Amino acid sequence: MLKHSVTNQKFECGTDEAGRGCLAGPVTAAAVILPLDFTHEQLNDSKQLSHNKRMTLRPIIEQQAVEFGVAHIFPKEIDQLNILKSSIMAMHRAIDQLEQVTFIAVDGNRFTPYGETPFQTVIKGDGKYLNIAAASVLAKTYRDAYMERIHAEFPMYNWKQNKGYPTKEHREAIKQFGPTKYHRRSFKLLPDQLSFEF
Repeated sequence: MLKHSVTNQKFECGTDEAGRGCLAGPVTAAAVILPLDFTHEQLNDSKQLSHNKRMTLRPIIEQQAVEFGVAHIFPKEIDQLNILKSSIMAMHRAIDQLEQVTFIAVDGNRFTPYGETPFQTVIKGDGKYLNIAAASVLAKTYRDAYMERIHAEFPMYNWKQNKGYPTKEHREAIKQFGPTKYHRRSFKLLPDQLSFEF
């Protein structure tokens, strides 16, 4: 059973991101403050949940959360900043959407200060605390929905299925069709990449 939060403060938010290792699409972060009495036996790290379970949990989290925010950082900005800075910036922008944060519980081991608000990084936090797990579910489902939308524009990459991750199929499509405006140009898109004509 996951613990509620790191501090049990009323306005502690959990934050997490999705899509950090993808070749295409945004890195997406969510920040969630859950009521102190919130419990849900199925809520866990989004990577441990099926698509259907994540989709069932998303409206429950949105309806019951005290507050939540979701933010995308798109490839152009990722290429300018690098993926670590972009992941942290996405978390900051998700937290920007909350009004009453007193503490930030961050999944992972890297974060930069958010104003004066105290924070703690927690490795594998999405499998330890409900508020981080809730953020992981929202980040993953919002990002997946975005990738499904842009799949219609470039169906040959099958983002509906691979969500932009470096699967064999995705890399084969990049090899055949080249990169799109949604690909991260600063990433190694092909293992034996020489150069693309951008």
